[in-house]
Amino acid sequence: MPSDKSIESDTGAFTRREIFQQPALWPTTLERIQSGIQRLGLKQRLAASRVLFTGAGTSAYAAGSAAAGWPGSLAVPTTDLLIDTGRHLTGVDVVISLARSGGSPESAAVVERVRALRPDIFQLAITCNPESALARSALDGIIFLDPRSNDRSLVMTSSFSNLVLAGLALFQPDAAQAAVKTYGAKAETLLPVIDQACGNAAARVRDRIVILSSSPLQDWAREAGLKALEMTAGTFAVVTETFLGLRHGPMSFVRADTLVLCLLSSDPVRRLYEQDLLRELRAKNIGVLIGIAEPSEADGLFDAVIPAMAPHLADALRTPFEIIAPQLLGYHLSLLKGMNPDNPSPGGVINRVVQGVTIHAARNSS
Repeated sequence: MPSDKSIESDTGAFTRREIFQQPALWPTTLERIQSGIQRLGLKQRLAASRVLFTGAGTSAYAAGSAAAGWPGSLAVPTTDLLIDTGRHLTGVDVVISLARSGGSPESAAVVERVRALRPDIFQLAITCNPESALARSALDGIIFLDPRSNDRSLVMTSSFSNLVLAGLALFQPDAAQAAVKTYGAKAETLLPVIDQACGNAAARVRDRIVILSSSPLQDWAREAGLKALEMTAGTFAVVTETFLGLRHGPMSFVRADTLVLCLLSSDPVRRLYEQDLLRELRAKNIGVLIGIAEPSEADGLFDAVIPAMAPHLADALRTPFEIIAPQLLGYHLSLLKGMNPDNPSPGGVINRVVQGVTIHAARNSS
């Protein structure tokens, strides 16, 4: 975590601090998840169960990232689950709700809706806020993360990586523990380098951004794109896509000066496909290619490289660590546009906790 001297002004101070504190919070998340597993008997409860992860907005991307590391599980945003509950619950044994504040109207409403339709489903929530509507809903169990993960900034940063890590640790506790031990220690020296590289990348953005990843990192890309949108109040047009999917229409969005942020896979076969696409962009002279990769393995494909935090970790486990770079990119873009990353929507177009949602009574036919 940076000292106060590393925060040059009060503008964006919460966001910057919350981005940089993440490595310090990862071990606390593992401790709280392990305690929750024992307290709630989750090892037996989750064994051989079909799990549905859910959340809204950034928490939906956290749900997708957690599900990617849990074979056989699925992720459905609360914003979909609320209005089409029954269809998504077929074959589901456990619903795990992820939330920063737990105050979004859909969060508690989904718990109640699932309870009404399928009282046999075990419902667990993982949240950063013990004082919320979600915490008071009809859950079978709840795990609270370190209060510091309940970001004060409008945008979710600490909360996102720790919610993803929490979901992964429920299924792969040993792998999560090893990853945090390795990359938490690495972060202290690498974060300032990533920060500088992201500042340099932000200065190269003109009006469009493309963010590329391969499965199982698609929710990483969606969250990365959301950070660029949220922290700049939609100043830049952003497209998130897979490397292979870009050719199927979205490549028409890429111009010569479009910043293309690429996360290289740790899987050697996936990476071959990614490298082919990057060479094609090079041949067509489109895109300013910025790679999140091991600098020694970038193969001259990029105009600049942001060091990857966990380049050799299995892709399904990388999101909590690799999300830091796009968080910092969004932070620097916000500052360059004269905005405050802590509150990039002073007019209230978006809010820290979603407002304006009316929960309508369900009909029996649904």
